[in-house]
Amino acid sequence: MSLSSPPPILSVRPSRALVDEAFEVLVENLPPVSPFTLRSLHHSEDGDDWEAYGHYFSDHSGRVSVSEDLSFGGTYSGMEPMGLIWSLRPVPGSRTGLRLRKKDVTTPMLITISLYNGHEDFRDNSPLVSMVTERWYMGPGIQRIEITDGGLRGGLFIPPGPGPFPGILDLWGGGGGLLEYRSALLASRGYICLALEYFKTGQMKSTDLSFEYFEKAYHVLKDHPQVIPDRVGIISLCLGTIVTLSLVVESAEIKPSCVVCISNMITKSPGKTLSGFHRSIPSKFNKIRVDENNHQIWRDVGLALLKEPSMKVDVAKINCPLMLVNGCDDQNWCAVETADDISKTMNAAGKGHLLTRVDYPDTGHLIEPPFSPHCVAGNFFVYSSNEKVIQRYGGKTKPHSDAQDDSWRKILSFLRHHLYCSHKAKM
Repeated sequence: MSLSSPPPILSVRPSRALVDEAFEVLVENLPPVSPFTLRSLHHSEDGDDWEAYGHYFSDHSGRVSVSEDLSFGGTYSGMEPMGLIWSLRPVPGSRTGLRLRKKDVTTPMLITISLYNGHEDFRDNSPLVSMVTERWYMGPGIQRIEITDGGLRGGLFIPPGPGPFPGILDLWGGGGGLLEYRSALLASRGYICLALEYFKTGQMKSTDLSFEYFEKAYHVLKDHPQVIPDRVGIISLCLGTIVTLSLVVESAEIKPSCVVCISNMITKSPGKTLSGFHRSIPSKFNKIRVDENNHQIWRDVGLALLKEPSMKVDVAKINCPLMLVNGCDDQNWCAVETADDISKTMNAAGKGHLLTRVDYPDTGHLIEPPFSPHCVAGNFFVYSSNEKVIQRYGGKTKPHSDAQDDSWRKILSFLRHHLYCSHKAKM
């Protein structure tokens, strides 16, 4: 660019938004029909740098619009308004097996959008212009309350206003720890959500939680003065779906209005304890395969368990609306085959009308809120062998991202119908 030319103007609108909201990136005052690279950069809470970038050509008026123009290469290609977010990946030379997850949801994800000259070696050059955007899981006015009642460990998220609101119990998977970002985002959409930690990361071996722990959490949520007591749902992923389906079938205390299971499992947990499942699953570890990168593929473990009727939750007893969200390239678990089994059982029991199912081609295991970076393989602690491995989760980045966006809209619609609309119809 000439020293006498006006500086480029970069705008991101809105510059502050919830993570499930799209933005528009526009650059003006550029030389016409010239190559430029737009790059996003995020420094994670774990200390790692993540980037995404697209190669563009300015139009005849000297503009680049990410929403309207094609990227001709980079971490994404084509017309992708949110490609600078969903295609984020660790910068070259980063540690292996990384997964980008927000830990402190009371602060935003800060993402720097920068413009560079040309398409080659842009990292070695200084940006022409940059600006910082904020991506929030917690909307304005959301309260976060730490939950420790009766030994529980969780975070309760309450929307602004007097309510009352429907409630949602949020259960994550086998990685452990307290994960709050989905709950914070659901609270931003009008639900009181309880994100529940049910084992510490890497400590499942010493955990022997009974289902009373989850029943207690359910009642803490249901009995909250701002929660509509007969409008409580559960959302879960992977290991959390075992807990969810077991509770719905076996617990007289838990009668949810609806349930969402993502990357579902229906293996029983013997003795109504969480560790019962984890004592039985190693018997199938001989089914674990590895890919060319020595990443572990666990889906055959699930297939082996699925062939044993005595190891399956009796989903014929489910009496509430159930939504199953599955990735057809899930390499961590046999989610689609499990959904087939659930569908067959519920249809045979005359309960097929309660089931909503969505399957996504080329989509992996970790189906998260919209624009979350795709994790095709990630670090995982195997409690039984006390070792850290890299598990392959599967999926292709673009289809997986599309599935996260579409499934989130469908999940919100499902929850709205069963936790809001149905309730209003009874008023």
